[in-house]
Amino acid sequence: MHYILAIIILVTSLYAKTKEFSIVVDEPFSNTLLDVTENYDRTISAVGFIKTQKSIVSKKGTTYTNAFDYLSSISNTHGSQIHLVKVDNQANITLRKSINLNNFNEAVSILKTPESGYYIGGYTLDGSLLILKLNSDGDIIFRKTFGTSNYDKMSNLILLKDGGVLAIGSSVTTRSRNDKLFESGLGLNDIYISRFSKDGIKLWSKKFGTEYDDKGIDATEANDGSIIVLSQTNHDKFKNISIMRLTENGDSIWLDHYRNEKLITPHKIIQLKDNNFVISLSQEDDMHKQQIRLMKFDIQKNILLDKIIHTTYASTLKDIKEYSDSKLIGVGYVSDTYNRDGLAMLLDSEFNMLQQEHFGEESYDEFSALTILHNSQAVAVGVHTDKDSQETNMWLVKLNKDISLAQTAPRATDFYKELCRVFKDEINSHKLIIKEDLSIMFIDKSLYFKTAQYKLTGKQEKFLKSFGEKLLPFLHVNKMLINTLEINGHTSSEWAGADFTNTYLLNEKLSMNRSFSTLAYMFKKQDIKTQNLLSNIIKGSGLNSSKRVILDEKEDREKSRRVSFKIILK
Repeated sequence: MHYILAIIILVTSLYAKTKEFSIVVDEPFSNTLLDVTENYDRTISAVGFIKTQKSIVSKKGTTYTNAFDYLSSISNTHGSQIHLVKVDNQANITLRKSINLNNFNEAVSILKTPESGYYIGGYTLDGSLLILKLNSDGDIIFRKTFGTSNYDKMSNLILLKDGGVLAIGSSVTTRSRNDKLFESGLGLNDIYISRFSKDGIKLWSKKFGTEYDDKGIDATEANDGSIIVLSQTNHDKFKNISIMRLTENGDSIWLDHYRNEKLITPHKIIQLKDNNFVISLSQEDDMHKQQIRLMKFDIQKNILLDKIIHTTYASTLKDIKEYSDSKLIGVGYVSDTYNRDGLAMLLDSEFNMLQQEHFGEESYDEFSALTILHNSQAVAVGVHTDKDSQETNMWLVKLNKDISLAQTAPRATDFYKELCRVFKDEINSHKLIIKEDLSIMFIDKSLYFKTAQYKLTGKQEKFLKSFGEKLLPFLHVNKMLINTLEINGHTSSEWAGADFTNTYLLNEKLSMNRSFSTLAYMFKKQDIKTQNLLSNIIKGSGLNSSKRVILDEKEDREKSRRVSFKIILK
């Protein structure tokens, strides 16, 4: 197997120092991260649980006559508490907070709210279901505890289009006639689903299932407001899956069982951009090894594509997401007899595997969930185990779109210092200046354009050649950190003999021509490798006279006739 040590390690590039974006949070006992989301400020929040201990105050004057009474008095003093982790683009942990409740509990899902807070879905370890609404600092706004009188467990919490949430999981069969939901249960365990409004009001709760052991795994909302539910039925030695479609009020529209002689386990369901659905399954092969199976179907339960992804080692995708180009990314685990690694896999829309990577050490590592970020990177969370350790730790990893391990984004101030170092000679000779927003301004008089001109002079071409010989290697080395290289054309505000409309339009065309002539000259001078890089990041634009140079409250027309560069980081 291929191993990548997933600890934060410093990596030295030609110019900017970066590190691999992998965070391991080491706490006593076994801990894990189970879900992740991107915040509106581009930071990342993940939720899981850590093990904790409740302080016990002994009753004054209490005397125990035997060990069993004493042990009973201190029972339920150790357990899990929901834990929220927030991380910035430099892989710094900016917030860690345990949501300490009276009963021990675990989280399964984290969802963003419009107010930059979170919905957290989970359950208490004594069998109640939980929905928490938190603010951006992790403080509780409201808490909903619900479920049946028996033992319940949540599998997932789904955000709905109306701002409400849907909780899905399982409930032990009720045999009490005092239960308000059912007079008797359906089987050993039943699928349990509850819908809440955006204000936390429970709209309905329903049970579904067979006479056997059923469990709700995941759900997604279709465009028409109906709900597609993925569930599992255990019967003797077999695990089968069911797909069910419900109305928005929880009434059944259709139900389909998929029986298989081989053990099959469902993990995730998502809706695609084409309004069809994909479920991720794991299925045993003839060697009793887990293989990935993906199924695509439409809203009328017609199977469109059903494929097993054969891999050398036992593999499972516990979560999948779709990119804007219809490719799929999945995370989970890959294992052999002695080891388990975190698995990331990239597939095309026909479920053909394009790439896979394994992450971890020679022990137990696993991804549970992922989210795709605004810049097409992804973040996966799960557990990491240090070598020779028996305890799992919380683990968060950022991946590039090719599922390689991403680098941390440099701080803008650090990137600014590196860029100034690269162009130290040009700065000292007053050829250019660099601002902290990573914009580069030419200030040598020979680099300005003459009135109404956009074609480059010999001096401009000579300087751009030497400028590019320093800038482009810098961009290449730091390409995973850079989103855009802007080349902006500028003009002064006047245009002789023209009214405002024509002045604006003529200057706009002139500024675009200045940008294009600069872009074209630099692009043509590069080899094909550098051209490929530039084609992905370069952006030419004409800014007219909107950024004209002002000195002593007056426009400096000569200095306004220029081009400028700006680097925009991811």
